[in-house]
Amino acid sequence: MKAFNIYITGVGGQGIGLLSQAILRGIDHAGINAIAVDTHGLAQRGGVVVSQVRCGDQIHSPLIMKNSSDLVLGMELHEAMRGLGTALKKGGTLVYMDVSWQPLPVRLGLNSALTADDVQMACEAEGSMAIKVDTKAMDDSRMQNMALLGTIAKHGIIPGVLTKHYFAALEDLLSGEMLNKNRALFETFFSSD
Repeated sequence: MKAFNIYITGVGGQGIGLLSQAILRGIDHAGINAIAVDTHGLAQRGGVVVSQVRCGDQIHSPLIMKNSSDLVLGMELHEAMRGLGTALKKGGTLVYMDVSWQPLPVRLGLNSALTADDVQMACEAEGSMAIKVDTKAMDDSRMQNMALLGTIAKHGIIPGVLTKHYFAALEDLLSGEMLNKNRALFETFFSSD
């Protein structure tokens, strides 16, 4: 399989570690070679957190070169825009949450807050596909990562990885009520229109 690069970006506390592991293990359950690396240092302070996952044949390093990601996952609008500008290749896909955790320059009035329309227009200008994940109706914002995972599965974005592979990954990582809740949310976004 040709290399497929996934760049995940967001803010500490959004569940990027679980999302990254679910994707990595889903790829593994599909029988595809994969490797990943996470940054965890800023997670406790609400700072930027990034995970990089690479899969396919002849993958020897988890690090992704600038603007060579096939898929960027943005856990919030500002990070989605940053990922679009620094990681996504032309013609790639951006899946992002319609959520804003305003960075300090926005809170101080130095920059304007971004909207989903800003992200959509930037993607169109780059010739990339953008998929917005609307989570306003979610009961528990701590599980937004499962909304993203369900959306990825729905669109079949990662080659060779099927819903059963993601379910197996979730069973590896979670148990009991947490597994049931996360799987239910995954299924909601997998089957949504």
